[in-house]
Amino acid sequence: MFPGATDSQIQNAFAIAKEAYAEYGVDVGRALQRLAETPVSLHCWQGDDVGGFENLAAADGGGIQATGNYPGKARTADELRGDAQKAFSLIPGTHRFNLHAMYAETGGRKVDRNELAPEHFTAWIDWAKSLGLGMDFNGTFFSHPKADEGFTLAHADEGIRRFWIEHAIACRQIGEHLGRELGSPCVTNVWIPDGYKDTPVDRKGPRERLRQSLDAIFAEHLDPECSLDAVESKLFGIGSESYVVGSHEFYLGYAVENGTLLCLDAGHFHPTEGIADKISSVLLFLDEILLHVSRGVRWDSDHVVILSDDLRAIAQELVRHDYLSRVHIGLDFFDASINRIAAWVVGTRAMIKSLLLALLEPMDMLRGLEENGDFTARLALLEEIKMLPAGAVWDYYCLQQTVPAGSAWLNDVREYEADVLAKRA
Repeated sequence: MFPGATDSQIQNAFAIAKEAYAEYGVDVGRALQRLAETPVSLHCWQGDDVGGFENLAAADGGGIQATGNYPGKARTADELRGDAQKAFSLIPGTHRFNLHAMYAETGGRKVDRNELAPEHFTAWIDWAKSLGLGMDFNGTFFSHPKADEGFTLAHADEGIRRFWIEHAIACRQIGEHLGRELGSPCVTNVWIPDGYKDTPVDRKGPRERLRQSLDAIFAEHLDPECSLDAVESKLFGIGSESYVVGSHEFYLGYAVENGTLLCLDAGHFHPTEGIADKISSVLLFLDEILLHVSRGVRWDSDHVVILSDDLRAIAQELVRHDYLSRVHIGLDFFDASINRIAAWVVGTRAMIKSLLLALLEPMDMLRGLEENGDFTARLALLEEIKMLPAGAVWDYYCLQQTVPAGSAWLNDVREYEADVLAKRA
C-alpha cells in the first residue's frame, strides 16, 4: 500500500503552511480558489497509444509513435471513457477532455474523415455532460492512406489537399457542436505533419499552399461562444527532420493576421528551447493561445509531464502576468511503457502542482523588489520561497477536492488495474 496522511494530519500541516505563506503576504485561500477555476484539458490519446477506432490501412503513423506495450490498453470507446473517468477521479479540480477526430464512433460503418459529423461523437458528448466536462477537438491529419506521402494541407495534389480541407472544415463544425452542447467553447486545433525528411529545394511553395488551405478552412465564421480555432507549429518530426511546412514563424504570422489561437507545444521547438518565454511575447499580439504541455527528452518524444523547471516556468508566466483566462492549457504526451491511467494522473497532477506553486509566490513582494532595482533580494527571495511548505497546501487541496493526497492515489490505480485492465486480452 502506498502511504497517505490522515485528514487531521493534512489539516494541521495546512494550518502551519497557511501561516508561513501569510508572512510573505500570500493569501492561500485565494490561490486555491484560482487553482480550482483553472481547467486542464486531458488528451484522449494517452489512453490507447494514439490508436483511435478507424483501423485504416495507413502505411505509417505520420510521425506519431508511442513506445511500449504495457498491458491493459483501451480497445473501445467505452473502455477509453472508463479509463479516463478513473483518471479524473484521482485529479483535483474540474477539467476538460481533448478528443481527436479518429476517435469517432460510426456504428461499424466506414466513414472517411472528410465525412465526419457531430452525430459520430454523441456518446462522447453524453459522457462529458455526465461528468460536467468541457471538451476540445483536433483534426487527425496522420495515420491515413491520404497522408502516407507526408503531406496533407500543403500537398501538391489538389484532390488530396481538398480531402484534408474538407476534413478540417468537418472538424470545425464538430467542435462548434461540442461547445454548444457542453456550454463551453471548444478549442479545435489544426496540426499537420507536412514536411520533408531531407533538404527541399522549394520551401515557399508548400507554405503558399498551406496558407490557401487554411483560408478555405476558416472561411466560415463560427460562434466564438462555442468554437475557437487554433493552429499548431513544429520545428521537426519523424519523417520531416529537415523541413516542416507549418513552422512557428508561419503560424505566428497566420494567427496574428487571422485572429486564430496559436498553439505552443512544449515539444515542438529545439530541444534546448522552452516555450515559457514565448508566452508574454505572443500574447501582446493575440487575444488567446493554446498550450500543449509535453516533455521532450532529447527530441519531441512526448514523455509524461513531470514537475520540472520547464513546467514551473510555464506556470509562472501564466500566473505572474494574469494570463490564466487567456491561455487554454492542454496536455500532449503518450507513454505505452507504463500504466496509462497513472501516466494521465502523474502528468495532470504535475501541471496543477506547477500552477499552485506559481499561485503561492509572493508576487507583490517580488515585484516591488524588482521595480526598486533590488535584484539581490529578488534572487534571494526566489530561492527561499522554494522551501516553503507547498506540499502541505497541495495535500489540503486534494482533500478539499475529495481526491487522494500524496501517493495514495496509486492504490486506486493498482486496484483498477487488477479489477479492470488485467481482464483485457
